[in-house]
Amino acid sequence: MKAISRASLLLGGMASVFAVTSCNKVWDHVKDWDGTKPNPVVQLKNHSATPSFVKMMPGFEEAEIFTLIGSDDQLAASPSFIYGAQPDGAGLLRDPNSDGYVMINNHEILRGVSRVFLDKSFKPVKGEYIVDGDGGQWRLCSATMATPEEHGFGPLFLTAGESGSESRIHAINPFGSAEDRKRTDRVVPALGRASMENAVPLPKDAFKGRTVIVIGEDDGNGQVLLYVSNSVGDLENGQLYMLKRTNNDPIETNMELGSSYDVEFVPVDNHTTATGVEIAAQSVAKNAIQFARVEDLDYRKGGGSKSREIFFVATGVNGQSTKTKWGRLYQLKLDANNPLKGSLRAVADGGTDPGNDLINPDNVCVTDNFVYIQEDGDSYYPEAKHDSWIWQYDIRSGKYKPWMTMDHRRDDATFNAKYNTTNNMRFGSWEFGAMIDISETIGSPNTFLVNIHPHTWQDEKFRNADGSTVSGNKEGGQTIIVRGVQK
Repeated sequence: MKAISRASLLLGGMASVFAVTSCNKVWDHVKDWDGTKPNPVVQLKNHSATPSFVKMMPGFEEAEIFTLIGSDDQLAASPSFIYGAQPDGAGLLRDPNSDGYVMINNHEILRGVSRVFLDKSFKPVKGEYIVDGDGGQWRLCSATMATPEEHGFGPLFLTAGESGSESRIHAINPFGSAEDRKRTDRVVPALGRASMENAVPLPKDAFKGRTVIVIGEDDGNGQVLLYVSNSVGDLENGQLYMLKRTNNDPIETNMELGSSYDVEFVPVDNHTTATGVEIAAQSVAKNAIQFARVEDLDYRKGGGSKSREIFFVATGVNGQSTKTKWGRLYQLKLDANNPLKGSLRAVADGGTDPGNDLINPDNVCVTDNFVYIQEDGDSYYPEAKHDSWIWQYDIRSGKYKPWMTMDHRRDDATFNAKYNTTNNMRFGSWEFGAMIDISETIGSPNTFLVNIHPHTWQDEKFRNADGSTVSGNKEGGQTIIVRGVQK
């Protein structure tokens, strides 16, 4: 496996981490688990002192919800650790130094990244921050954990900054020292500058022998960017591109729901040194499609041609006729022989039934047959008629329906006194963060992790949970586990 020359240096010996985590270590507690039956040691149950902030929608009640961790929880091995506000992008790995697991999470408003250690039964036992607000520099939203098994390189936590056009993407060693949490030199210049939500490497079988990373820009000109290198794991020497229609029409709303359009990626000039303002100007000059905030992206699972099938959301903006208001889900299919060519179509649009349909889709999680669309909702459109939902979109039929909803318990005075301290009763006052499949990692079929941003849950003891004073935020956050997810 080819190492990343510059990134290895920046990450403090990442090459040695590659070697440790690529050796397929057999953990004692899974010797009898062959991958075809559930791991008998993992015990999914409620570990948090905080009740679940979500519930399943009608028709999906058989799914089980377990609380994993929240800001009120005190972990035995790190009693001063506070699981901070707005857990968003996430990754889960087996711990090469124990028989347990390591969970990595962005905390958006804190600009930090937490690391929570879980024992072999999947109980959180210790927490710390490996990036704090000083090291994070920008709001950190979605993220992707690259692994040798899935992507051909890593493990590497790619977390995107989105505090304006000059933001960058960090490449974080998930097993690095917590003493490095203030480092600012772990950014990846080749991935450019923009207000970015996620940087998603495609699986290693999508374009063999190459590194292909798709990136969403959620502000300004709303770009879909693509990084391509002809070496696996090379985050330094590739080229950055931006998405455009072949007919040079940059207007999002000129693309009709359900219609397919030919698209291509064109180079970003001077991508390693250009400012974010300069890159945004290039997007206009080169007629790149101007989306309404590309918040998150994910690829279809199942291998083969599915690996080149990408779904992403445009969250929506109000008052711009050239961009969607309520939000859209797009399907991008890349050419089998050339990642710079493909077809694009909008497959869901909240404007179809305003207020009842999609409202500000923020995150996406794609399986073999479904797309789970997590709503932001915090734009507080007055026409909104439901709380933030997760929708289940059926790739085969094109139909979608509500799968999970926030459980605000607005009529419960005791609940509101603790978890709605801002007295905000509007729809969409809470939002979803990342949703990721952890089934294979923990040996529990159809099991996913979901992050929650209960913005109205605020307490002074949560202020600056990462130990820095950058954000001043005092919100709580929650992570849950859902078992019984259709894939």
